[in-house]
Amino acid sequence: MKGLHGIIFSYEKHNDLRELTANRMPASVPFAGRYRIVDFILSSMVNAGITDAGVVLQGNYQSLLDHLGSGKDWDMSRKHGGLRLLPPFAAEQAGGARELRGKMEALAGVRSYLQEIRQSHVVLADSDLIINIPIQDVYQAHLASGADITAVCTSNVASDCDVTFFRLDGTGRVSETLFPLRDRTGCHRSLEIYILSKQLLLDLVDDCLSHDQVSFRGAVLQAKAKELHIQGYVWDGYAAQIRSLKEYHDRSLELLDPAIRREVFPPQRPVHTKERNDASTYVDPAGACCNCLVADGCTIEGTVENSILFRGVSVARGAEVKNCILMQDTTVSRDAVIHHVITDKNVMIMDSRTLMGHDKYPMVIAKDTKV
Repeated sequence: MKGLHGIIFSYEKHNDLRELTANRMPASVPFAGRYRIVDFILSSMVNAGITDAGVVLQGNYQSLLDHLGSGKDWDMSRKHGGLRLLPPFAAEQAGGARELRGKMEALAGVRSYLQEIRQSHVVLADSDLIINIPIQDVYQAHLASGADITAVCTSNVASDCDVTFFRLDGTGRVSETLFPLRDRTGCHRSLEIYILSKQLLLDLVDDCLSHDQVSFRGAVLQAKAKELHIQGYVWDGYAAQIRSLKEYHDRSLELLDPAIRREVFPPQRPVHTKERNDASTYVDPAGACCNCLVADGCTIEGTVENSILFRGVSVARGAEVKNCILMQDTTVSRDAVIHHVITDKNVMIMDSRTLMGHDKYPMVIAKDTKV
C-alpha cells in the first residue's frame, strides 16, 4: 500500500510471561507450532500491501533480530525501504541506557527514521497481538471518516491484563480513553493499532518530547481527546493480546478449534514466518495423536492429546502428553507423563518423569533444561 507505512513496537514492557521472556522479547515468543508472535501483525501489514515497516527494539532483542533478519521471508528485503530494525541507539545516547517508558519516548528515539518515511500515513501497532486483520480496510475507513487518528478496538473486553478501553459515541468517535477500568460495560478494548498521518505523528512526537511526556495513551489519546478527532474502528474478528502466561496457554490451545484456526489463518491473508526445512512428521502405528496441532519434523511414538507440538519435537514410546505446548526440539522420553506443561526450546523430559500443571496455572520449563 503506497500510502501507508508500518511501525511495530517491540521494546521491554512489564508482562507476566515468566520463563518465556527470560531470553527474548514477547514479540519473538514461539506460537502456533511454527510462528513467532510478531509474525501476525507483520503479516497483516504485508498482506495489506505495506512495503516499508520499522520495528522499534529494546531489551533482549537478539532472538527477534535472528528471526526477522533482512525481512526476506516477508518479501520486505529491499535496497530502499523494506523492513528496518531500529535498536534504541538514539535514545540511549540521549538519556543513557534505560527502559523506554512509553510509545512517544520510543518514537522520539527514532525521530530521524520517521522524518524519512516516504508514505503519507503511518500505522502503529504493538508486537504482542495475535490477529489477522485487513489493514487496508482500516486505512480506507480512516480516510473516509476524516479522522486525525483511527484506533482499532474490539467489543470483546475480556482480558487478564490491564489494557486501554474506549467509550464510543453514536458515530463511532472515541469520547473517552480509560485505564485502568473495572466496570467495562459499554466499552471497547483497544487493540493498540492506530493509523494517523506522518505529519501529525511528527508533530505529536515533538510536542510530547518538549513536555517530557512519554505515553501515547496519556499524552495523546487522553490529553488531546478534545482537539483531535479520534475515530474507533471496531474489529470483532479474532484478536488476542499475549501479556500473561495464562493468556499464552489459553490462546494457544484455542487454536485446536478449527473455527478459530480459520480466523487466524484465512487463505486470503497468509501468515508468513522464517522458513526452516524439516522432514515430514512421523506418527508410529503404536502411538496416538488426537486433536493436536503438529508442525513438521516431529516424531510421535507415545500418546499426544489436545496439544501443540512445534518443529522437531520427539515423544517416545510410552510417554503421555496432554494439554501441553511443546516448543521446538523438545524431547519427551520413555514413559514420561506431562499434563498442562509449556516447554521452551530444547527441553528434555527424562524417562518416567511426571509433570502436572493446571489449566489455571500451567507449568513452564525454561529453555535448554533437563528435567
